[in-house]
Amino acid sequence: MKPSTAHITICRRCSARICWALTTANGRRQPVDAEPSEAGNLAVMQGPDGVLYVRSITAARPDIRPGEWQAMPHHATCISPPPRRSSSSGQRARGVRPAPQRWQP
Repeated sequence: MKPSTAHITICRRCSARICWALTTANGRRQPVDAEPSEAGNLAVMQGPDGVLYVRSITAARPDIRPGEWQAMPHHATCISPPPRRSSSSGQRARGVRPAPQRWQP
C-alpha cells in the first residue's frame, strides 16, 4: 500500500517526497519516506480520521498488518539532514564548583 497524494509533501532540504505521520508512542510528527521500503523499520497506516500513524517494527511486533506499509524514516535517508540539536551550548563549564550557602537564622 502507498500513501495517498494528499499526504505527500516535499522535503525542504533534499526535495525528496515524504509524508508526515504521528508516532503511536507519543504523538509527535515524524517524516517518513513516501515510497515503501522493504528495508524500513517503520510501519505506516492511515487511521479512520485520515491521519497517517507510524509505529516502529520491533522484535515484539515484527509483522506488517493489513492496511500498513513498511517505510524508512526520512532522517535516515535525507542527503542533507538538519544539524543535530544539543542540550547544552557545547561548552562545559570548567573549574571549581562553589560551596553551597548555608542558611543561618
